Amino acid sequence: MAIAVLDLDIDRLPPALNLAAKYERALVLLRVAGRPAGQALISLGTDDPDDLQKRLLRAADSAFWEAWLRDRLRVAVPQDPPPPSLTTTVAVCTRDRTEDLERCIAALLAMPDDGQEIIIVDNAPATQGTRELVARFPRLRYVLEERPGLDVARNRALREARTDIVAFTDDDAAPDPLWLRALAGNFADPLVLAATGSTMPMELESDAQIAFQSYGGFLRGFKRIVYDPFSQSPLLGWHAGAGVNMALRRSVVDLVGSFDEALDAGTATQAGGDSDMFRRILAAGYRIVYDPEALNWHRHRRSQAELTRQLYGYEVAGSAVLCKALLYERDLSSLTEFLRWLRRELGGFARAALRRPGAAPLPLAASRLRGGAAGPGAYITARRGRA
Repeated sequence: MAIAVLDLDIDRLPPALNLAAKYERALVLLRVAGRPAGQALISLGTDDPDDLQKRLLRAADSAFWEAWLRDRLRVAVPQDPPPPSLTTTVAVCTRDRTEDLERCIAALLAMPDDGQEIIIVDNAPATQGTRELVARFPRLRYVLEERPGLDVARNRALREARTDIVAFTDDDAAPDPLWLRALAGNFADPLVLAATGSTMPMELESDAQIAFQSYGGFLRGFKRIVYDPFSQSPLLGWHAGAGVNMALRRSVVDLVGSFDEALDAGTATQAGGDSDMFRRILAAGYRIVYDPEALNWHRHRRSQAELTRQLYGYEVAGSAVLCKALLYERDLSSLTEFLRWLRRELGGFARAALRRPGAAPLPLAASRLRGGAAGPGAYITARRGRA
């Protein structure tokens, strides 16, 4: 059963929701004074605004209540993030998904114009569709990257940019209007090399989309977190966020290196370029900031087959990154982390086989195990192919 996705401010609730009859529940992004503060999953009943507020408050998570209390105790009215003091570029790496890309472009052009450049990197396209779409928008810069691979395209974006900060989002995402300002506002600390943000689902229309969100999706909560190598193992750098919603100081290339082109979409490893970059940033002693006010919306994969492939790919990528750390960087702690992963996934597989409540479907649990086992070989193959 589809779940409506709503974006509501607790102090400015609409008089009626007017949702389609197919929705019995709603996942609500809750804002306080316009800022993302938490979420609530509610059953849909009457259109009485008072009843809606009560249901939202009953279902709201702890992050919302902390934000609500801070707002009520604050004398000054919170202001929108100021224009960034550092220059910024937004990069979208895409390949033959013009319908998604057009929606993403519309969201990017709706952001305040702080002088940011927007680059669309067309990665090994099979058609001229992306070039023709981008030509309709004078503010966009089209870059053709003929070598396939998401990390190849990301590296091209870093080379093309001439600004202090390069923010990345995916073609199947739609950033909130103040997304870029929020991300860029985290780089005042010179030790911060990356910033990430919160990502909510654009829709929950299919069982696969609902399942992905129930597994956690791309959301990392609604509290700002500063990650450094003292508080977070670099091998768990993926906790800091995801490539769908990240910004990097352009000098990251000189300080820790470019994206590993043997990782992520377009290679046998299928994903992991963002996680590996975060790992190397932390390992080098720098910081990553997760800022939930940098809000993005993502269209999750709609079919079960797409979801299964996606989660399989994530496990391939996770063990590929650990393989890289162990074999090519002599990081022995990656072996310990792999054993933790194996224990966790074997436990999940056992719960699925026994049909325990809350367990993943057995085919999905089995796919995750196979993906993790395939990761090291996939990375070695991809690395040799790039040599």
